[in-house]
Amino acid sequence: MQLDAFELSHSHDLPLAAKLRPKTLEDFYGQAPIRKQLDKLVSHPRHVIFWGPPGTGKTTLAHIISSQIDRELHVFSAVTSGIPELKRLIAEMLDRHREFGKESILFIDEIHRFNKSQQDALLPYLENGDFLFIGATTEYPHTSLNKALLSRVSLIELKALQVEDLEQILERGLLDLSRPDLEGFIGDIAKLSNGDARFALNQLARLTSFTEAELENKEQILRELFEHARQYDKNANRHYDVISAFIKSVRGSDPDAALLYLAIMLDGGEDPEFIARRLMILASEDIGLANSQGLQVTTNAHYVVKNIGMPEARITLAHATVFLALSPKSNSAYKAVDAALAYVKENPTLEVPGPLSNVSPEKKNYKYPHSYPNHYTEQRYLPVSVEERFYRPALLGSEKALNDAFQNLTSKK
Repeated sequence: MQLDAFELSHSHDLPLAAKLRPKTLEDFYGQAPIRKQLDKLVSHPRHVIFWGPPGTGKTTLAHIISSQIDRELHVFSAVTSGIPELKRLIAEMLDRHREFGKESILFIDEIHRFNKSQQDALLPYLENGDFLFIGATTEYPHTSLNKALLSRVSLIELKALQVEDLEQILERGLLDLSRPDLEGFIGDIAKLSNGDARFALNQLARLTSFTEAELENKEQILRELFEHARQYDKNANRHYDVISAFIKSVRGSDPDAALLYLAIMLDGGEDPEFIARRLMILASEDIGLANSQGLQVTTNAHYVVKNIGMPEARITLAHATVFLALSPKSNSAYKAVDAALAYVKENPTLEVPGPLSNVSPEKKNYKYPHSYPNHYTEQRYLPVSVEERFYRPALLGSEKALNDAFQNLTSKK
């Protein structure tokens, strides 16, 4: 590793991550799959949005591009400012270009925090090429950003940094801190930092507050450093990934995996009512008629979660999760209603059979099932033009018992 490739800062006021920010792409660690794209951004600048987890280099790349193509970088936060501040900044950038010929880059961090109208305010400037635009977001851009904005920029995804990349970055940090006694923590910090370089360097810097004697209690120190380090953002990709894995684990009848993802969500501060609502949907979509108690269990769970709250609600959510995971599965009702809806959309208005109508003279021909043995008698319920069958039973659990009873009833003459 070429440590001397970095320019050292002697400022004691800057955070370690800011002090070690690389100045060129050659000094930029990680992101091997997109290195060619980054090189092209320098040789052929264009509007771009970097997206990916925190601490993967989005802001750093904006600074590097600015430096290497010799354009002024204007940093704007979508978290703390709105359209009036943005328009003032753009006006200043355009004035500097007219008066001094200064080419500018507008870098907007957390661009997903802008609403539609705020994002739309950028479009004319991007279209005209008044400045180079670089955005950064931790959220999936296709769901958090306008299509109009996306059509005018390139998207480049940054991945969480590999452990090896973080170790190199931390080694550089160790050199800057002049604390060789922290060497033994490098590997652990790299593994526990979730691919976030900024977070890793912050934890390394925190170690400088410990004496050599205190550092001997390594396990306790690591627990203190990483007690709240697990990543879970209720509004970002991690949220969608974990709830997806949770649902699929229940559907796949794996209670242990389902409980693990439930624990990840609860530990991350996920709204327990959100989890309860998803369980209610799952009870009908995936368990269905195979165990209709699933809907009752999850409805009750939602009531308990709403009225009791955490931490006790975790027990009820676990109860419902395991019950659904262990239940036989059927999506017959889900598929049946979708098939019926598709049929209705693809056909003209379907006429109700006369005996079932409330106004037709033929309503006198309706056969009241309760007037017949076993409360059943044959008659046509489907519209005359319909021969389609929408319900296909899954012969598991309660649905098999229901279907057997139905077949027994309808086979009797």
